Amino acid sequence: MTRFIHDQFAKQYLKELLTPLGNVETSRDIAGEVRQIDVFFAPKAEPDVEPTALGILGQIAAKPAVIEPFRSPVQTGEIRSCLGKLFDVHAEYERAATRDNTRIAEADLPQLWILSPTVSDAMLAGFGATSEPENWVSGVYFLNVSLKAAIVAIHQLPRTPETLWLRVLGKGNVQKQAIAELRELPSDNLFRLNALELLYNLRTILEVRQDTDREDRELIMELSPLYLQRLEDATQRGMQQGMQRGIQQGIQQGIQRSQRLIVESMLQVKFGEIDEALAQIIEPLIQLEPLDRTRLIRQLDRSELLAHFEEKNQPES
Repeated sequence: MTRFIHDQFAKQYLKELLTPLGNVETSRDIAGEVRQIDVFFAPKAEPDVEPTALGILGQIAAKPAVIEPFRSPVQTGEIRSCLGKLFDVHAEYERAATRDNTRIAEADLPQLWILSPTVSDAMLAGFGATSEPENWVSGVYFLNVSLKAAIVAIHQLPRTPETLWLRVLGKGNVQKQAIAELRELPSDNLFRLNALELLYNLRTILEVRQDTDREDRELIMELSPLYLQRLEDATQRGMQQGMQRGIQQGIQQGIQRSQRLIVESMLQVKFGEIDEALAQIIEPLIQLEPLDRTRLIRQLDRSELLAHFEEKNQPES
């Protein structure tokens, strides 16, 4: 299944975009039953960039938020699960306020945002979700106010610059159109390069999988021209550096940077955050042939992968 790959991409993507606006935690553990929220966001008092640069996503980031992105259309039980996690977070806030002998204001409690590629009218009606046309674009639906939750139907968002950063997380033609718009943004756009870099990594990881479905294969094809352009740009940068320090050295540096990004992405997809132990084997992995590298990461669990390189480093007796 490639769902985890897309989930990991969505979390990395949202973290990259929202970090200038506040503190972002991904896969945050919550109390009670062992489970995690995908993205927890707390805005900075003075963000590094103007939130309006991210359009609707910046509007979402105006207040504390729990963000749950879905690759496939969200189901009724999944919405209930998200609400349960939100209420656990609210309970944490309230317990902290009790310990500090203070009261938590309703406005300070995080809002839940469920991002789904599509949502049926029947499901929206079942949760009493309604739009707020005066303050939000079409496609954004709010549950009853006391629930502090909203559902974003990505396929219903208007095709405007303000919705671009959310439409990148859509599916099919919606995502393809968003990627094309992303590519056309000015090269000095603050978020363009980082978003494209994550998409390049997503393409690389999907390409080495054997269980990709039709939509993933179409996404690979959609991203291929961008990926090739990226490699050409990396080579060009390497050649420019090579004019000063030797052409071969410059090209090699460009290649190594690309390989490092690919290895880091593959490790993040399989194991989550890269800790110190995993960081130690990135360089040895880069030295391997691509097929050998991919085989090791796919077939070995974390302890086996670390042990493999520990054995390689053992001095011969």
